[in-house]
Amino acid sequence: MQKQISLKDQWLGNVRGDVLAGITATLALIPDSLAFSFIAGVSPMVGIYASVCILLVITFLGGRPGMISAAAGSMAVLMTHLVAEHGIEYLFAATVLTGILQYLMGVFRLGRWMSFVPHAVITGFINALAILIFMAQLKNFSGESWPMYAVVAATLVVIYVLPRFTKAVPSPLAAVALMTAVVFALGLQTKSVGDIADITPSLPSFLWPDVPLDWSTLLIILPYSLSLAVVGFTETLLTQDIVDDMTGVPTDKNKEMRGQGIANFATGFFGGMAGCALIAESAINIKLGGRTRLSTLVAAVSLLLLVVVFGPLLNLIPIAALVGVMLMVCVEIFDWKYVGRLHRVPRSEAFVMIVTVAVVVYTHDLAVGVLLGVVLSALLFAYKASKLQVLTEHRAQELRYIVHGPLFFVSSSNLYERIDFRDSAPHVCIDLSHSHIWDHTAQITVDKIVARLQEAGKTVRVIGGRKKEDREGQAGEGSVSAAGR
Repeated sequence: MQKQISLKDQWLGNVRGDVLAGITATLALIPDSLAFSFIAGVSPMVGIYASVCILLVITFLGGRPGMISAAAGSMAVLMTHLVAEHGIEYLFAATVLTGILQYLMGVFRLGRWMSFVPHAVITGFINALAILIFMAQLKNFSGESWPMYAVVAATLVVIYVLPRFTKAVPSPLAAVALMTAVVFALGLQTKSVGDIADITPSLPSFLWPDVPLDWSTLLIILPYSLSLAVVGFTETLLTQDIVDDMTGVPTDKNKEMRGQGIANFATGFFGGMAGCALIAESAINIKLGGRTRLSTLVAAVSLLLLVVVFGPLLNLIPIAALVGVMLMVCVEIFDWKYVGRLHRVPRSEAFVMIVTVAVVVYTHDLAVGVLLGVVLSALLFAYKASKLQVLTEHRAQELRYIVHGPLFFVSSSNLYERIDFRDSAPHVCIDLSHSHIWDHTAQITVDKIVARLQEAGKTVRVIGGRKKEDREGQAGEGSVSAAGR
């Protein structure tokens, strides 16, 4: 049951902790927003504007106070082909449509369907995301000399060594700042953010996506928007589960999805790309004391001020430092423990996880991989559940079939095949006391068995197994008798 939080507690229940945590989370957002923009193949300002707009909207309309939502790597990967083939204006249009789809997900309360996503699929989703982000970084090494490799390596060293001495400053931010200073001081020849696109110290402004308002545009952006909506839906609700566990306060997933939908809808009109909740930044915010909506509001305002005031300084950041940050993200989100114990995981689950990863990496579409993983898991479950045990007993002149296991559209054919319609016994009993009829297909199969036995001149009894609504009003224990002709 969800705990109701007063309006005052949602905003002013932890002012000092929320302000400090929000500022720190903002510092961690900067390198991520820039890196995710480069993954998508767009200007850094697109990622930054997206993070600011999404944070501002979700602060007021989200269902999970303290959870950081912004431009996301998982969604940026899906945008690359759209931007490359059709241009950035189609990305803005796709972002607007993504928001509409996510809002409808919240309206139709699809949050409850997260329980149908198996752990193997979730693990495959996360591991595939790590691999895609890693692959997206490889293009940055093309044609580069040793300073690029040196800065990447040094960035990773700072990221992993600094926390052993202090955690006052997020190590990714410290690494980016230090590498920027080193590259500038030594005059190393390596690409910087400013070499690709300038960060302009300006506020986002309203714009209408410059695309034709016709069916052809919809057909272009709809597949991307569906993928973005599903991936954002999945990652947001996974993050929400994690934050709920960290705080011990369950929150409304459907309200969160409505808020995410409105946030992405608005972002598309302010030059931003679609985003979702971020696991790393949300964890940082919560661990540093952020609990209420004030923390995300502080994060949004702080990020905007940093861009407007320190925009020229951000242009000096070397691309190699951002690549180092993204490689760290790959390492951190990949589930190494699951892979390490893969030989102890049930083979069906390991198979689902591997297939999910393979499909996502091949198609570059996280939504397709997750959908296929869920379907594959359902089929494997149906296959396991279809294994019936049918025992036979001869009692006087009656042949009894004792069925163990569920009867549904897959397993019912197995029961039909086990019935000996040519047996000489004049009476037949189908004992379903240890079984259950789950769907209409199974019911039709049982009726078909009874009819065929009757045609052979036998008296047939069916015991138990009926659906509850079928058993109501019947005498005894739900037995059904049918006299032969």
